[in-house]
Amino acid sequence: MPFSKARKEGLDGEICEEIIGIEGTADEEPEEQCQKQKHKMKLPQKIKMKNIIKPRKNLKSEDAVIPEKLLEVDLDTTGIADSRDEPEVECVKQKIRTKLSEKIKIPDFKRRQKNLKSPETPSVELDFNGNLEQNRLAEAQQQLVEAEERLYSSKEVDRAEDEEDKLNLDCEIFVLRMRLAIHDSFSENNQETLKSALTSILKEEEQDKRWAEVAIDQRPRWRPTRCRYIHDTLLQVIVKERMKNADEQGNKADNLSSSLKEEVCRMGKQVQKDLLKVVRNLRECYPPDFDICRTYAQLYHQAFSTKLQELIRFEISFEECLYILSWIVEYYPKDVLKHKELEEHINSSSLGPLLPEEDLRRLEEQYFSYKENEITKWLSTAFEKEVNKWSHSIEPELMDGYYFSNLAVDVLPLVDGTVKEVNALLSCKGKAWSLLDQLDSFLLSYKTSLEKLIKKNQENIPKVLSANLVNIYQFREYVLKPKHPLSEDTRTACLSTLADLRNICHKYFLSCIHTDLKPLYRKLWTQVWFAGHCEVVEELVKALENNNDNFKQLKSDCREELLADLHVAVMVEYVRRMMKRKLKLKDKEQQEAAAEFICHDGNRICSVFAKMGSREEWLCQILPKLSEILKLQDPGSLQLEIVTLARDYPDISEQHVLALLNLKTNLSSSDVRRIKGCLSENRDTLDTESSTSFFSKVLIKRKINFIP
Repeated sequence: MPFSKARKEGLDGEICEEIIGIEGTADEEPEEQCQKQKHKMKLPQKIKMKNIIKPRKNLKSEDAVIPEKLLEVDLDTTGIADSRDEPEVECVKQKIRTKLSEKIKIPDFKRRQKNLKSPETPSVELDFNGNLEQNRLAEAQQQLVEAEERLYSSKEVDRAEDEEDKLNLDCEIFVLRMRLAIHDSFSENNQETLKSALTSILKEEEQDKRWAEVAIDQRPRWRPTRCRYIHDTLLQVIVKERMKNADEQGNKADNLSSSLKEEVCRMGKQVQKDLLKVVRNLRECYPPDFDICRTYAQLYHQAFSTKLQELIRFEISFEECLYILSWIVEYYPKDVLKHKELEEHINSSSLGPLLPEEDLRRLEEQYFSYKENEITKWLSTAFEKEVNKWSHSIEPELMDGYYFSNLAVDVLPLVDGTVKEVNALLSCKGKAWSLLDQLDSFLLSYKTSLEKLIKKNQENIPKVLSANLVNIYQFREYVLKPKHPLSEDTRTACLSTLADLRNICHKYFLSCIHTDLKPLYRKLWTQVWFAGHCEVVEELVKALENNNDNFKQLKSDCREELLADLHVAVMVEYVRRMMKRKLKLKDKEQQEAAAEFICHDGNRICSVFAKMGSREEWLCQILPKLSEILKLQDPGSLQLEIVTLARDYPDISEQHVLALLNLKTNLSSSDVRRIKGCLSENRDTLDTESSTSFFSKVLIKRKINFIP
């Protein structure tokens, strides 16, 4: 009886529609594809499908994200070839497709899975259809292999065509059921079926390899079935569908300002949610060689990446740009992939970047440019506000007894926070610190405005400068911190401008004091001083104490710096007067007396400055060292003392030394030459950075030659 007639009489049901699935012949040879094109299996018009479309009830699973449309499978693409020997097929040149089922909907298949546990071994051995009914895919596959071995173990070339066609159809049905089990992987009720399907896939791979060693014309037409390829391709479909329908999975993203942000948030949540299910559930179903955690991680990573590339293809706002960068740098690698349950099973470093370098650079440039303009705007606005207060004679605030300005307090936290934020989000580490280059131009504008203010000679200038000294101190502390890696040029420029700003304020405060002290300076190292040095120094000390009240409304750190400058200025003026040679010490007695006066003066001056709050203790050693030079009479000892002085104060010049020696009129020219020579010889061995500079501030206007 012809095959078509027998099958028609033995089967019933309506003609099924074509089900188009994953192409199964991608890896076949052109010759094999040509043979398949010529010999297509002709199947009956009516086939009753058992165990596939049986109704299932009340199955609801949020994990089974499968659309209500058909899951279509093309029998010609599942790797199964058609009959080559049917005479009727030789006459048919066009493709005749076998209709397996009419509108097989996935939800129907899913309903069959409800409450389905791995069946116990039945007391009666099940046939192929019975195993499919019980979702025992591994057992059904084994039966197919056994039938295949029986059919092809015969040496006869002409096999029973109806048996071959039936086995071909059974293979098609098995592959379809395997595909459905894989497609429903995320359903908790499908886990046992999935395990069975995976076992059958491994066995099918072994069988494909065995038949690969046989000549093509001697193989079953359905070999290779390529079940592993079908599995891997289906995983891509599953991930794509679940990411596409992420908003339907309860991944709510409330209170976000744009639809783009909401979509990114939903997708990110979906990635974590599904990867956790892979680790918690699917990992136990899969044999180790599938490496399923890594596989799913790569698929979700790629799907997330592809969607992000689509979203940024068009112009996006700064807030959206920031949100995407935050996901790329913070949320995705640290919160999603580094989840405590995922980190053990997923090597996030092997996934690669979430965006291509070109796309990432474009986002970073948009973000960086915005932040750069933002800092410029902050600095400009804050400074204009401060200058406006100056011009309207608004007094600065008093806090804890000193005048205070909010300029540095308002600006620096914003700038610092922005720099840290940008540095955390940019892939090019360190670029964020270039934002601090704007501080240089800001401080230069600050300096220009402060100079203009002083020229106006407004009544509130002392209070304004007191408040701005606090700003200057805070800006300098920020620039000096090692954790703020400014470029060396920027740091140097900022510190130089800040030093100028501080000197502008100090000069204003100290100029009034020096005006009061100038008449007293003129008496130093004159006959008046030598005759009654105590009275001159006491007048000087009293004048300093009277001016101390001008510093009371300065913050302690600023007051200390100002007093240090005043202390240095007084000592410099004292030594300068000493080296002007207004007084000549003719003999040993006068020189010893002058040495004693110097020590006394040094103690009084340092004592009053210590009382006022100066911490420049190093200044107290200068006058005692100079007194030793005056007191010594032995040229050798004098020579050694001067070399020691040059070691302690490397900035002392030959002119300074000659000015000191000119005070000792009893010193011969030859002694002076030896001292100068010894000093020159030892210059190269002296540490030029061993102490604070002092003598370079003592200006000697005329060139001094030794005059005995």
